[in-house]
Amino acid sequence: MITISKYSYVRSHSINRALSNRQSNLGEQQTKTAPSQRAHETHMQETSPSRTALRVALRRAAHQIYDAPPLIFEDPFAVPLLGPTFAEELRKTATKLHKPFSVALRAFLVARSRYAEDQLAKLLETCGSQPSQYVLLGAGLDTFALRNPCANLHVFEVDHPATQQAKRDLLRTAHLPTPACLTWVPLDFEHQNLSAQLTAAGFDPTRKTLFAWLGVIPYLTHEAFRSTLDLITRSAPGSGLVLDYAQPRSALPHFEQLAHDSLATRVVLSGEPFHLFFTPSQIAAELRRFHRLEDLGSPEINALYFAQRTDLVSTRGSATRLLSAWL
Repeated sequence: MITISKYSYVRSHSINRALSNRQSNLGEQQTKTAPSQRAHETHMQETSPSRTALRVALRRAAHQIYDAPPLIFEDPFAVPLLGPTFAEELRKTATKLHKPFSVALRAFLVARSRYAEDQLAKLLETCGSQPSQYVLLGAGLDTFALRNPCANLHVFEVDHPATQQAKRDLLRTAHLPTPACLTWVPLDFEHQNLSAQLTAAGFDPTRKTLFAWLGVIPYLTHEAFRSTLDLITRSAPGSGLVLDYAQPRSALPHFEQLAHDSLATRVVLSGEPFHLFFTPSQIAAELRRFHRLEDLGSPEINALYFAQRTDLVSTRGSATRLLSAWL
């Protein structure tokens, strides 16, 4: 049995949009900003990860430090990767440890990472010694490639060039080498095609592949979602997909609608607005070419990963769900 770690796209599209928005805002301020300051701000935009990717990484790291064992998702590189660059932001997460919304969000994010790698373990069990692939669409600051124990598994990280450069810088600062199993797939969704970029990077559609599409779908247009889904369905039989998605406001209870409105406002202000929502029946219809769908809400996620915990760490609400499906 193959084990992943101890256990057995947030963003390519949204990052590009966010960077474009920030560049537009910068242009509007040029008459009020000194040239040296503009140059510094532009450099920071080109070499910093998206705020969405960073927030996810900070919560994964906080789980390693602040949550009681046994951890849901053990990641020995989560804290070192952030290093001194984001040490202060990581320290500030301690002030939010017991706030219900923050706890529930952290729980969902670490469960999401664990669930994706659990699905990867399932795929690898079917591959034996045959080469296989793991494609992270919107990889952000994911560390699986650093933890990959499987010699026959190749990892493709797809993300905006700015976020990938920021990650390379963090790896270098932390003295962490780029793993031989990892191929970077820089993608500017405004000007490049995902299929073409993957092919150019050496992706082999005849090999079994798991696609992890985490933290991305709410930021996509329906057209972009279906285009990417069509690419995934052309993968080898036995390939799989793991994703998370958000339910529409109308499907939520009243108090969750208020929370939805607050979060939607914040992401608009950050330049990464939500666009796409599904109910379970709607996304099942989108995935009709797949089989063995598993769609998990908070009760199922808690039963799977949090049932034995004695602290307050668990997921809440019905807004966001996890799903896996196979070809």
